Amino acid sequence: MAIWKQDTSLERLNGWSRSTLMEALGIQLTATGDDWLQGTMPVDQRTQQPYGLLHGGASVALAETLGSTAAMLTLDPAKERAVGLDINANHVRGVTSGTVTGTARPLHLGRSTQVWEIRIEDEQGKLVCISRLTMAVVPATAVGTR
Repeated sequence: MAIWKQDTSLERLNGWSRSTLMEALGIQLTATGDDWLQGTMPVDQRTQQPYGLLHGGASVALAETLGSTAAMLTLDPAKERAVGLDINANHVRGVTSGTVTGTARPLHLGRSTQVWEIRIEDEQGKLVCISRLTMAVVPATAVGTR
């Protein structure tokens, strides 16, 4: 059973990223399922650290993008918004080129908090980063809009 309360068309979701960090890093939302959201990010000069490896901060940006977008999709935006409370990430494998793919899945969908797990994998399906994102669910009036 789908958990989404909003339209999950990829054109709509990717439109939210125009003129943002996500656009600058090349993050694209690529697929949705009943209870997951997936996206990709290139490993290139925008996302690498000086040694040529995928920057851990870029992985965290991908994880937070996927988890926070997914969290928002489970809410009625006229009433509620999701804002980040905490994120952690374990970087388990280096990547020097190609594309990484992240998949966000809910661990907890509560009235006031949500917890999401985001797995980021390389092109061979090997785990690169595992992240956990905690979101606060707040009244829509507490958060501005773009």
